[in-house]
Amino acid sequence: MRKRRDVVVPTLEEIRQWPASVDVPTGGLAFGISQSYSYELVKRDQFPAKLIKAGGVVRVVTADILAKLGAAA
Repeated sequence: MRKRRDVVVPTLEEIRQWPASVDVPTGGLAFGISQSYSYELVKRDQFPAKLIKAGGVVRVVTADILAKLGAAA
């Protein structure tokens, strides 16, 4: 992982090891986004990757994170 300000950004290889979906704070880390800003983007429907919303739970699709970062899943 590399550090970007106060956010630790995972490498592409680390992201490839993630499960099919991750929670919002973890998904935000892939883009160097803090937890609070990640939730703000979700609320505004502007999070940079595909979300799965079921009830009160929001998950971020790992394959879409990799696609948005220009890496193959």
